[in-house]
Amino acid sequence: MLTQSKSQAREPFWHKIVRLLRWEKPAGRLILIIPALWGIVLPAKGMPPISLVNLIIFFALATSATTCVINDLCDRDIDAQVERTRERPLASGALSVSVGITVALISLGFNAMLALALKPLSFWLWVATLPVIILYPLSKRIFPLPQLLLAIIWGLVVLTSSTAVNEQIEFTTWLLCGSTALWAVGFDTIYAMSDREDDRRIGVKSSALFFGKYAPVAVVICYAGAALLLGWLGFYMQLQLSFWISLLIATIAWIWQFIRLLDSQLPNIAYNQMFAQNVWISCVLLFGMIFGFLKL
Repeated sequence: MLTQSKSQAREPFWHKIVRLLRWEKPAGRLILIIPALWGIVLPAKGMPPISLVNLIIFFALATSATTCVINDLCDRDIDAQVERTRERPLASGALSVSVGITVALISLGFNAMLALALKPLSFWLWVATLPVIILYPLSKRIFPLPQLLLAIIWGLVVLTSSTAVNEQIEFTTWLLCGSTALWAVGFDTIYAMSDREDDRRIGVKSSALFFGKYAPVAVVICYAGAALLLGWLGFYMQLQLSFWISLLIATIAWIWQFIRLLDSQLPNIAYNQMFAQNVWISCVLLFGMIFGFLKL
């Protein structure tokens, strides 16, 4: 049975909820919020309404919260055996399963209300995301590439936000969805590389284990696919120099990450740092998309 440490016992209840939602780790929230903003910036020609921007930010935050809590409920026994995750509130026993279920339902309710405030097609795309959110943690037991399911979540969030602008899925929307999904497989494979030893010991599946020594190659292939699809999108939408500069910066950063991954002696913290670097990479791309519609 899980027991709380003295520090956990002194931790305020509200802070345990914050940790359950992962709000103390902004990188993990921003890495979903920013591509959701890509989804509205491009169909809105760089000028989405501020009200829609705010709505999408809260929608993506709620989707992230729902995903995290459901993941922790399903993985609480596994998380307790992994060094990086053993202090999570449900894994450590700091919060009970009943509290976790309550928070999941509240988060899901907010998520539903925000999705309903979008276009009808956006709402149904969000509904289609829910089974994948539930299957993602469960897939780690049997599916060798659970990161593919995470990538589907990221792609569906982009589709949801994009259709909130004009309620249609265009060719460029699919290009953005595909590039986002490939990027997600890449950065989450890096994230999983820090857990390889624990995952191998307890029998959890991940793309980092599946690709083994070829994991850096798999990551760079995903990054290259994301860059190519973004380039195709930029060409198709006739985006200006700002976008191409941002794509060049992102591509250089991804290549540098690949070079670092070739070092088999990297400490685990380096993988987490590279995961977090993808937040500012996505920010650079966001600004490139916004200013890419300006003819300077």
